Amino acid sequence: MSLPKLIVQITIAGAQIFGKAFLAAGRQAVQNAKHRPDAIGGADVAGIRNATSGSLTDKLTREHRMTLDEAHLILNTKKEATLEQVIQHYEHLFKANSPPTVHPAAAPKARAGGKQPPPPAHSHYLQSKVVRARERIAAELEIAQAEQPPLSNTSSSPPPPSEGGKSN
Repeated sequence: MSLPKLIVQITIAGAQIFGKAFLAAGRQAVQNAKHRPDAIGGADVAGIRNATSGSLTDKLTREHRMTLDEAHLILNTKKEATLEQVIQHYEHLFKANSPPTVHPAAAPKARAGGKQPPPPAHSHYLQSKVVRARERIAAELEIAQAEQPPLSNTSSSPPPPSEGGKSN
């Protein structure tokens, strides 16, 4: 067999292998593009797509783009927490993620090695999530308070005895 014929056969075999692999990768890419698991929702991370009923809770979920459970997780509060407890957690987390206030008179001092300490970390994203969580819980608590019937000022007296169940 001559050398040019051998090189041509190797080139053709390599091109066939490469073509089959490229075709299989293309088919897999198309399948991956069509498949969208429920857990990965992109814009539906908070379960907003499932909030389709006309209830007030679903309306709040769509409006604040956050479920009540997610808001409680962000603020590290329990579902039974009062508004005061929610605000206390909110203030702590908001301050913890806020940028440090630097006064011009209080310039940072250099260490003995010449390096300055790194500035404290802060996150505008986390701060905004904390604010949204507080707003979501506050809105839910307002609705819950509005739905509760007002307490009556009448004294509670025991019910009158029933006549059918008298024993002698």
